[in-house]
Amino acid sequence: MEKKKVVVALGHKALGTTLPEQQVAVKNAAKAIADLVEEGCQVAISHSNAPQVGMIHTALNEFGKEHENYTFAPMSVCSAMSQGYIGYDLQNAIREELLGRGILKTVSTIITQVVVDPYDEAFAEPIKVIGRYMTKEEAEAEEEKGNFVVEEEGKGFRRVVAAPKPTDIVEIDAIRTLLDADQVVIACGGGGIPVLRQRGHLKGASAVIEKDRAAGLLAKELDADVLMFITGVPNVVLNYGSDHPINIDKMTTADAARYAEEGHFKTGSMLPKVESSIDFINAGKGRRAIITSLDGAKSALAGKGGTTIQ
Repeated sequence: MEKKKVVVALGHKALGTTLPEQQVAVKNAAKAIADLVEEGCQVAISHSNAPQVGMIHTALNEFGKEHENYTFAPMSVCSAMSQGYIGYDLQNAIREELLGRGILKTVSTIITQVVVDPYDEAFAEPIKVIGRYMTKEEAEAEEEKGNFVVEEEGKGFRRVVAAPKPTDIVEIDAIRTLLDADQVVIACGGGGIPVLRQRGHLKGASAVIEKDRAAGLLAKELDADVLMFITGVPNVVLNYGSDHPINIDKMTTADAARYAEEGHFKTGSMLPKVESSIDFINAGKGRRAIITSLDGAKSALAGKGGTTIQ
């Protein structure tokens, strides 16, 4: 019997923020992943990196300010570093959890580059806030370099970068080969390293790819059966934050599109999950997407929890 392919997108709450938090959080995430492996699934994992990449960006740039022989770190390098150290903690936690259950299986992290379109409109309207708060003088210096800056009242200025849509996964063949060999693969961490194709060269872009959209592309490229988003809530809720919330257990892609059009889902939160689910399902047959919490992953896969989109 052919194994079910599942792409799991871990949200930032599944990883924590600081290094100590992450080392604890990945153990809980590993249990959910091991549950899916025990159910006979081939599992590929993507993950958030927002707190981690911001921490790396700030640390390296502050170091560069104090040591003139060192340059500031571009976002592409910060993204690569975050994939490495998150993947390191996550793959070791999953490996240990599997071994504890008597399952001997290789777990690998692929540092993944994801191609974006240089003409994506997102580059003209950057929205992803990164790094530390700056003074007005520091912000003006950033703008002189061609970077975008926004002011947060009472706090200072912060840099913002574009969030372009992913178009292609450079290392997809390696990811597919590992998954077909029944290994657990961690890829497209933080949405992947955004790169621009320049003939034979891949140039890092000053951007952050929405990790949910990258997970959707990964699921399509792997021809997965299930795309599962792990978030901070057990299921999708309409009228979220109001006095009359409505929990959604199942919805069609048409329902999901209508709810999105009606403004039920926040940009940068639930909306990219829903839109990526629709794209993934419409690109193949027999596919489904699941939005659920970490604790509910196993039961949601069995159709006994979370929100299923088909």
